[in-house]
Amino acid sequence: MTSPQVVTRLLNDWSKGDQTALDQLMPLVYAELHRLAASYLSRERSDHTLQPTALVNEAYLRLIDQNSLAWENRAQFFGIAAQMMRRILVNHARDRHAEKRGGHDLLRVSLDDAISFFEERDVNLVALDEALTRLAEMDQRQGQIVELRFFGGLTIEEVAAQLHTSPATVKREWATAKLWLLRELSRA
Repeated sequence: MTSPQVVTRLLNDWSKGDQTALDQLMPLVYAELHRLAASYLSRERSDHTLQPTALVNEAYLRLIDQNSLAWENRAQFFGIAAQMMRRILVNHARDRHAEKRGGHDLLRVSLDDAISFFEERDVNLVALDEALTRLAEMDQRQGQIVELRFFGGLTIEEVAAQLHTSPATVKREWATAKLWLLRELSRA
């Protein structure tokens, strides 16, 4: 893995308008983005039409439009990339559902793989997205923590750094958010 400091420096240079920084950055982060995409898609149905490379490419196209952001660090970058991948997957699921006109073959993801609090239970990705939206409306920080941990694959420490809080606070909020999501998704 490339040094977080190198990634942060390139992100800062890119946000200041240095296009060569973006050219140097993408090869350094591509493998991690691809790993995240492959992880998401490994939990999907076997006939899923998106491939990890397509998901990364779509996220990349959206990321390059974000050059006006004041990038803080590697964790923020991967957090935003994770949000974009989440939106792409949810939109893909909604489009597929609309095509089927009420079909029940929605995009599914195993929360047990990423959150480890369901007993081998698959969860509808659209339902998860809706639950996360409700959670963020009630408690923005808990919503961010779940998104960064689940979709971003960030560690407790990386989330704490991204949110400028302590790892103990992130652990506590993470536990509360998981319980809330368990309750919400068991209703779905």
